[in-house]
Amino acid sequence: MMKVELHCHTCVSKDCLMSYEAIIRQVRARGLDALAITDHNRIEGAFELAARAPFPVIISEEIRSSEGEIIGHFLTEFIPPGLTPEETIERIRAQGGLVNIPHPFDSIRKSVIKRDALYRVGPLADMIEVLNSRVIRKRENDLALAYAQQLGKPAVAGSDAHIPYEIGTAYIEIEPFTDAETFQHNLARATWHGKVGPIWTHGFSTWAKWRKRLGSVKT
Repeated sequence: MMKVELHCHTCVSKDCLMSYEAIIRQVRARGLDALAITDHNRIEGAFELAARAPFPVIISEEIRSSEGEIIGHFLTEFIPPGLTPEETIERIRAQGGLVNIPHPFDSIRKSVIKRDALYRVGPLADMIEVLNSRVIRKRENDLALAYAQQLGKPAVAGSDAHIPYEIGTAYIEIEPFTDAETFQHNLARATWHGKVGPIWTHGFSTWAKWRKRLGSVKT
């Protein structure tokens, strides 16, 4: 079985300062076998890490549609934000990618997919993120699990890492895969694991945003 982290950011995201080298070190330290890079509305960080990493990197993007965030996995090119959820999913599918709905019931972050949109496009997803380590309220992860079960969709977990400490705090175990097709086939037998992280990790995202706004960090 492979341990795979499905939700991780790099310094390319506006709210993250993690270097590629720091990510590689932490992936090794946590014993992960593969990693999905899901930068906010950016994809070049995933390609850059894939070129450097000694482990498989799933090229992904956390896309803010007109009604909230959707993750595309196994992408080959950038998908712009601001499209409808349905259009976003069509763009993911056109690349042979897989659709993941992250943190669907989080009541705190503004970027979460709107409830009406969730119920419209949830049946189109390939997987539902039922454990996000940055979702503070356990009940909201539990709601995501219940929704995945209601739809009969595979349940997955991701840390939503913005600092090295978070990488691998949530992950899936899945049979070895080589591409989107084999990943999707094996997903039905995958298991998810992990925990919710401490609330102080959110402070690093705010700090990263301010440093970038002030121009003290270049990506």
